[in-house]
Amino acid sequence: MASLVARVGREHQRYDGNFRLVSGCIPYKVAGDGEGFNSDWQHKLKVLMVSSPNRNDLVFPKGGWEDDETAEEAASREALEEAGVRGILKKNILGIWEFRSKTREKACCLKGGCRGYMYALEVTEELDNWPEQGDRSRKWLTIEEASELCRYDWMRHALEKFLQLMSDNMKAAGLADYCATATTTLSTPNVMALVL
Repeated sequence: MASLVARVGREHQRYDGNFRLVSGCIPYKVAGDGEGFNSDWQHKLKVLMVSSPNRNDLVFPKGGWEDDETAEEAASREALEEAGVRGILKKNILGIWEFRSKTREKACCLKGGCRGYMYALEVTEELDNWPEQGDRSRKWLTIEEASELCRYDWMRHALEKFLQLMSDNMKAAGLADYCATATTTLSTPNVMALVL
């Protein structure tokens, strides 16, 4: 297999006014005995988070959306570069969030503002080697664990949207009885969310 290399630099970075556009995803899988979803589906659902370079916190893969790709392509690329996973990106966007970059969180001006597009990615392949594995570790977590360990409030809100999407998908598939257990509401402070 050819060596994978992460994109670096911001020459091709997309902006909308003062906002840097980023795209990311919540990689997920159903863990367990292969029986698929049942009344305990929420506990079988695992999401993948990665560590931030030089920090001890966990985040979902995300990064700059570049001018030669769609938001969906950027989200899939970031999952590969940061977490070493490939999969099926769900077309329903979880939402769009506005936030400050980690280096400018305390800033009271627009500089450092980001607009993040988040998706769900059903993982079909987990690579042993990936571009950013020297800077990041990855960890599969339950929804509750991910909510507790997630550094950013806006990502926690995206996790709530993800859980709702999974519940809606199950209802559409005729598994409404199992969706009754999807009533977990993760605690999220006020977060600016623009949901399409």
